Amino acid sequence: MIDTYNEAIDWIHSRLRLGIKPGLTRMEWMLDKLENPQNKINAIHIGGTNGKGSTVAYLRSILQSSGAVVGTFTSPYFETFNERIAVNGKPVSNEDWLHLTQQIEPLADELESSSLGGPTEFEVITAMMFLYFGSVRPVDVVLVEVGLGGRFDSTNVITPVCSIITSIGLDHMAILGETYREIAAEKAGIIKPGVPVVINIKNDEARTVIEETAAQKNAPLYSYGKDFWSKAEESGSSGERFNYSDQEGMLKISMGMTGEHQIENASLALFVTRFLSRQLIIAVSQEEMLNGIKKTYWPGRTEILSDLPLVMMDGAHNKEGIEALIKTIDQKYQKKSVHFLFAAVGDKDLSKMIGMLDNRADSMAFDTFDMPRAAAAQKLAELSSHPNKYEIDAGSWIRKAIENSDDDLYVVTGSLYYLSSVHEKIKKILKYEKRSDFRGSIW
Repeated sequence: MIDTYNEAIDWIHSRLRLGIKPGLTRMEWMLDKLENPQNKINAIHIGGTNGKGSTVAYLRSILQSSGAVVGTFTSPYFETFNERIAVNGKPVSNEDWLHLTQQIEPLADELESSSLGGPTEFEVITAMMFLYFGSVRPVDVVLVEVGLGGRFDSTNVITPVCSIITSIGLDHMAILGETYREIAAEKAGIIKPGVPVVINIKNDEARTVIEETAAQKNAPLYSYGKDFWSKAEESGSSGERFNYSDQEGMLKISMGMTGEHQIENASLALFVTRFLSRQLIIAVSQEEMLNGIKKTYWPGRTEILSDLPLVMMDGAHNKEGIEALIKTIDQKYQKKSVHFLFAAVGDKDLSKMIGMLDNRADSMAFDTFDMPRAAAAQKLAELSSHPNKYEIDAGSWIRKAIENSDDDLYVVTGSLYYLSSVHEKIKKILKYEKRSDFRGSIW
C-alpha cells in the first residue's frame, strides 16, 4: 500500500524498468476501468519533434490571460516532477499525486499479471493525467503534449478539439523510422477524423504525408506559411518583435523568448487561439493574446540565465534543435566567442550533433547526468574533433565562466533531462558565487 508522496513517486519511477512499450491497449484498458475520463475533457493535442513544450507554454499563457483555467501535460519535467500535470502553470500538489497513484497502482498490478503486461512509467502518468482532469479537477481546456511519436503514444486515446504538429525531424529513429516519411506517418497518427490540425512542417516529404493523412480523414489542415505567417521586425537578446498575420488580420507581437523558431511556435499558438475563439470554445481578445505571448516563459529554451557572464541554456536535443540554436547564436551573438557545455542521452545521432557544435565553438565541454540512457562524458568527448575540448561537471564549468569575466557566450545545451538536473544549481552559482563577498560553495 502506498501511503506517502515519496512512496508514490518511487513507485512511479519504478515503472522505468519496463522501458518504452508503444501501443494503446494498456492505456485503453486502464481508462476503461476508470470510466474513460479522457472523454470528459476539451483537449488540444500537441505533437512534433521540436517546439512542443514552447507551443504549449504560449497557448497556456494566452488562454490563461483570457481568464480560462488551463490544464497542461508536459514532459520531461524541468524543476519538479509534479509539473508534469499542472493547472494554470501550478504543478499538482503532493496530496493529489498520492491520491492519483493510489487509484492507478491496483490497475497496474492487475495489468502486470495479465497477458498485456504492466504499464510503463509514461502510461501510468498519462492515465493519472486523464483521471485528474476528467474526474478530479475539471478545467476549461487541457493541453496534452505527445510523449513520443504519435500513433502509438499513450496520449493518443483522445479526440481533441484541435491537433498541432510543430515540426518533424530525424529523432528517435530506432523507434519511429529512419526517413522523414516514416517519422511523419507516426506523427500523423494524432490526426483524427474531422478534427482540425495546425502544422509547421518544413520538410517537403514529411509535409506531404501529413497533408495526405489529413485529406484521408477529412481533417481541416492549416499550415504555417500558407494560412498564417509571421515576419520578424526586431531581434534582441531580450526577445523578439514580429508581425503575425492570418485571415483575421495582423497583430504586432512582442515576446520575451528569443529565436526565429520561437516566433514560429508563438504563431502556431496564436492561430489556434483564434480558431478556438471562432469555434466559441474559449473567447480571447486581441489584448489578451498580446499579453499572453509577452508573459510566456518556458525554462531551458534559449533562456538567458545571466548577463555577466552571458549564459544561455537551450534544450537542443537533436539535429534540428542544434540547427535552431546555432542560427539564433549567429543572429544575435555573431561576434562573440562561444563555449558549449553538452550532455545527451546515448540513443541520438551524437556525432552529427557534436560536429555541428564543434564548427561553431571556441571550446567544447562535456558532462553526463544520472539517467540510465545518459551518454558518458568521455564518449561524447571522443566524438568531438574540436582542438579545445574537455570533460567537466556543470558546477566547475560555470565557475570557470565566472572567473573569466569576459564578453564570451556560454551555452549549456543537449538533453532536457540534463538541463533540468543542473538548471537550479547553475542559477544558484550565478546568483551567489559571482558576488565578490561570497566565500562558500553551494554546489
